Amino acid sequence: MAAITPPGEWTYGVALPIHTLTATLADPWEHTATVDDLVSIARKAEATGHHFVGVTDHIAIPDNDYAAHMSTTWYDTVATLSYLAACTETVNLASVVWIAAYRHPLQTAKSFATLDYLSGGRAILGVGAGHVEAEFEALGVDFDARGRLLDETLEAIRGAFDDQYVSHSGKAFSYSDVGVGPAPVRELPIWVGGSGRAAWRRAGRLGDGYVPMGNPVGQYGEIIDTMNSAAASAGRDGARFDVGFMPPWCYLLADSPPEGLPPVMAFGVEPVAASIRAGLEAGANTFHLKFRARTLEEYLEQFDAFAESVVPLVNEP
Repeated sequence: MAAITPPGEWTYGVALPIHTLTATLADPWEHTATVDDLVSIARKAEATGHHFVGVTDHIAIPDNDYAAHMSTTWYDTVATLSYLAACTETVNLASVVWIAAYRHPLQTAKSFATLDYLSGGRAILGVGAGHVEAEFEALGVDFDARGRLLDETLEAIRGAFDDQYVSHSGKAFSYSDVGVGPAPVRELPIWVGGSGRAAWRRAGRLGDGYVPMGNPVGQYGEIIDTMNSAAASAGRDGARFDVGFMPPWCYLLADSPPEGLPPVMAFGVEPVAASIRAGLEAGANTFHLKFRARTLEEYLEQFDAFAESVVPLVNEP
């Protein structure tokens, strides 16, 4: 198995700012942030115990009502993670999430295996089915087939490094006796994102973890039962997973909202620690953090506050 969270422990990481300027995700300071700022954040995450940093994935944002809140700025996922790999040493590099249906499975296998090889075994392939129908249309991919394409892609990636030359015969992709190198340093961890049962079943059947989509803590019994049942049906009974949970958007530097801060759901360290404790009790073990801030400096301070104040509250007997 390729789960990264050790048994009985919990890990945490963050989807990086700056690389997308979508209105629902970005704070105002990010619009003038630099590449150096992005590197500083990744290094700060690494220095404060984050197990992973994440980059999202979109290729071509349509000009329509559905995507009206979405910026056209989304850094290329693998290029960004590869750049950050050269600027960091230990933190895992995750796609959260890669829309696998947009690419041939051998392209995805090649990209993430190379990222893993160059980074010394730090790549995490987080995948999702996708949701922007016009983006699928622009890329010539059948939107209605996205779940089936994702399933077949994951099956193909799982077998891409079984031997020097491999073959695959499926409904969408077929190839014979081809080799993809370099091979990943470690078995490539695959996390599956999505908010519903199809994603939970896919994570259990084909994945090593689950990327949460803001699911409430009360849903985690169903999520974990669904994953374990799907794993058992696929012959993976007893599989271990990185079960992701999203604490609320938070601001850790005060117990009430300071002037000029974007909307936040939790203030101070105790509410965030309580959310993580609740997630742990529900069976999650991998926490995807979301900080709000008015400046880069304030954003960076939150990493220290989390490591120095939240983590001890979670770990206290």
